[in-house]
Amino acid sequence: MDILVVGSGGREHALAWKLAQSPKVSKVYVAPGNAGTATEAKTENVAIGEKDFPALIAFAKEKKVAFTVVGPEAALSAGLVDAFEAEGLKAF
Repeated sequence: MDILVVGSGGREHALAWKLAQSPKVSKVYVAPGNAGTATEAKTENVAIGEKDFPALIAFAKEKKVAFTVVGPEAALSAGLVDAFEAEGLKAF
């Protein structure tokens, strides 16, 4: 399965790193990611900002992302998980 991690900090790096270790995970996309996430196995940075909800939703649909993990509090409090769920996408 493919997973999307939203954010660019150390927390998101740790989440992406750990998720990528699962044998069930094929790819972890990190939006926008950072220099560290760009070097991890099975991870790929995506040039989409954490507050660009329409672009994140479109990307998740296009790539058939199994679920999305949102790291930054700003994106959470702005309603990113609600926006994903409204589109039938799984988000945590």
